[in-house]
Amino acid sequence: MKLFAALDFSSTTPVVLHEALTWANRLKAKLWLIHVAEPDPDFIGYKPGPDTVRGAMAGKFHREHQQIETAAQELRAAGVDVTALLLQGPTAETILKEADHLDVDAILMGTRARGAVREFLVGSTSKAVLHKSTRPVLLIPPHDADARR
Repeated sequence: MKLFAALDFSSTTPVVLHEALTWANRLKAKLWLIHVAEPDPDFIGYKPGPDTVRGAMAGKFHREHQQIETAAQELRAAGVDVTALLLQGPTAETILKEADHLDVDAILMGTRARGAVREFLVGSTSKAVLHKSTRPVLLIPPHDADARR
C-alpha cells in the first residue's frame, strides 16, 4: 500500500502528520510527504524575477525543505517508511500529478477554513483535489491537535 500526505505547514499539519502516521502503521504502507511550494503569482509568477525576489524565494524553499525533512525524520523514528518531497507548481494540480506519478492508493490532506468570498472566487486546494482525483482522498479537518490526545 502507498499513501501520500500533502502538507501545507499550517496549524492543520500536525493533525495530518498524526493521521498519516496512524494510517501508515495500520496499513504497513509506504508514505510520501509532499509540500508544494507555490510562489504567489500575483507578485512574482513562476518566471525568474529580480535577484532579491529569487533570494527571498530560495530562503523560503530552504525553510520548507527543512520542515518537510524534519517531519519525515520524526515519522521514520516512529517506524514509517517515508520519503519527503518538496515540489513547485500550482498546488492542486501538482498534488494530483505526483499522486499519479507515484501511483499511490490514497491521498491524505488537511482542510483549512477560508472566507466565503475567497472560497467562491479562488476555491480551495482540498476541494480541487477531492473533485479531480481518481484516487480516494481523506480530508482531515482543522482542529486542535491537543484535543486528539
